[in-house]
Amino acid sequence: MKPRITFFRLTALVLLLIVGSGLMAAGEVLARERVAYRLKWLINASTAGDVFALSQGFFSREGLEVTVKAGGPERDAIRELELGYAQFGVASADQVIRALAKGAPVVVLAQLFQVNPLQWIYRADDFSLTRIQDLAGRTVGITYGGNDETIMRALLATAGMGENQVRLASVRYDYTPFFQNQVQVWPVYRNTQGIFLSDKLMAGGERVAFFDPSEYGVRFVANSVVTSQKMMRQHPQTVQQFTRALLAGWQTAMEPANETAVILAVGEHDRDTSQAVMHRQLAVTRQMIQPDPDVPVGHIDTAAWQQTEQIMIRQKLIPGPVNVIDRLKPQQTP
Repeated sequence: MKPRITFFRLTALVLLLIVGSGLMAAGEVLARERVAYRLKWLINASTAGDVFALSQGFFSREGLEVTVKAGGPERDAIRELELGYAQFGVASADQVIRALAKGAPVVVLAQLFQVNPLQWIYRADDFSLTRIQDLAGRTVGITYGGNDETIMRALLATAGMGENQVRLASVRYDYTPFFQNQVQVWPVYRNTQGIFLSDKLMAGGERVAFFDPSEYGVRFVANSVVTSQKMMRQHPQTVQQFTRALLAGWQTAMEPANETAVILAVGEHDRDTSQAVMHRQLAVTRQMIQPDPDVPVGHIDTAAWQQTEQIMIRQKLIPGPVNVIDRLKPQQTP
């Protein structure tokens, strides 16, 4: 009987070890810290690295359970940080600076776009824009209250041009005024809307070109990753883990070899854009996320942030300096 009892005891011990290891594994999954990440806009090519980091397990490998929430005109990532609805978010520099002017405890962790995707499209057969002064006499579209208005006014000031030298026209999401050539220079996000409008005009035999403010010295910072000072203070390890995973996801997503996988990840959310168009969108996005291969993804361009703040001060968009440079906190992401 003793050998049989010993056998049963060994069997029971093995089963306990198996069950115990399973419970430990489940406990590890349950122990993952849950955080929410609010994007600035809807999921498309401009958020490729965000959704790729999630779909390919970059966050989970850092021990995080991340919920990526699409943004939109009714969503304010910085406000959600303040309310505790999200721990991380995406905001443009003007949003960050306006929030700082109101006392918001926001911190910038990384700068996703090194080149602002906001540019202006025009018909290349009608005229050429090789200097800011070439805008004189043209009807230029802007969104009043938007950062395209801020950028255009900064461009005109840089060239010493008065607002009476161009015709500024209010635009919305309806492209009809541009198609009918009532507004000759139209604001677009170069890597998304720019592709769509290019296709439309080229289908009608018209050539297009883009007017890029950064080529004329106006480097107005676009989408950046933000969190709160409270999060930085109370959960510094989580901040480092999140930033490391996110930037690794973006770096990998921007490698041409991974383009098919990236398109599949984005396509799970953006079902209106064809894969052929998305390939072209990603090609342009890649040049804006990492135009210089020697500069890592997420690099914070301090000088551009300072310029953005100065532009907003000159245009009286904020009452005074906010010292935004003090809120730029790049994380070590080996």
